[in-house]
Amino acid sequence: QVQLVESGGGLVQAGGSLRLSCAASGRTFTAYPMGWFRQAPGKEREFVAGIKWISGGTYYEDSVKGRFTISRDNAKNTVYLQMNTLKPEDTAVYYCAASYDTTWRRFASWGQGTQVTVSS
Repeated sequence: QVQLVESGGGLVQAGGSLRLSCAASGRTFTAYPMGWFRQAPGKEREFVAGIKWISGGTYYEDSVKGRFTISRDNAKNTVYLQMNTLKPEDTAVYYCAASYDTTWRRFASWGQGTQVTVSS
């Protein structure tokens, strides 16, 4: 079983930056691609970015390309989401997830979520 704990959310002005962290633990967490998702009020949860532990291959949703960067530190068992040039529409609860594959539709585990609020 994989356990995930997010941190790093907060309030930031438009144009600012935040870095989210997702610490993973469990016997086989490196077997799972890791994804960041977000859910804004009244909207469905959506994929933001993903990464593979071993190869480091990355995936991004179109609206965040060039602004967000996903990375991982294998020594620290942590996945990061660096968010730059934040916009009010990025406001959401952000979750990390261990996915069974890179279709990002079936999940082994979710974190508890961290709130990101971008003021205009």
